[in-house]
Amino acid sequence: MNGFHTDRDGCAVASFAPEEAALLVQLAGESAELVDQARRTDALPTDPAVIRLLPDAYPQDPAASAEFRRFTTDGLAQRKILNARIVVEMLAGSEGSDPIVVRLDDVASLAWLRTITDIRLVLGARLGIVQDGDEGDIHDDETALLRALFDWLAFLQETLIDVLDSSLEQ
Repeated sequence: MNGFHTDRDGCAVASFAPEEAALLVQLAGESAELVDQARRTDALPTDPAVIRLLPDAYPQDPAASAEFRRFTTDGLAQRKILNARIVVEMLAGSEGSDPIVVRLDDVASLAWLRTITDIRLVLGARLGIVQDGDEGDIHDDETALLRALFDWLAFLQETLIDVLDSSLEQ
């Protein structure tokens, strides 16, 4: 498991085993599907993961929240779907046995950061992680795997942020 590093041109680069790439493709697609389904309905979301992806702007004022949601949900969901699509397209071809190398420009870096964040929000909601320091509800192999994925994505996110921070310092 490798994280992101800087190449000599200052771009963020990472290499993923085919299994890792396939997993990222699946998780990005699932988070995009969640927001796509949510934007296609007028009902308030009840899924904790969707609530984290498309949060309520005014929890104490249902009318203001509904109005805000009416004007913002579609655009926010479309941006989240586009970011996930960028990640998925960059990982295309993960069927072979060779590592998939991604090289991110500024736009792709932001799409990756946002998509990783969205995936972690979904996983955190599924695990019951509410704030930093929470371990989540790990009670079987499936939830242990979700927690491992949550931590791996945190590592990827941190290494990408480190690369971006170092490029700002130069």
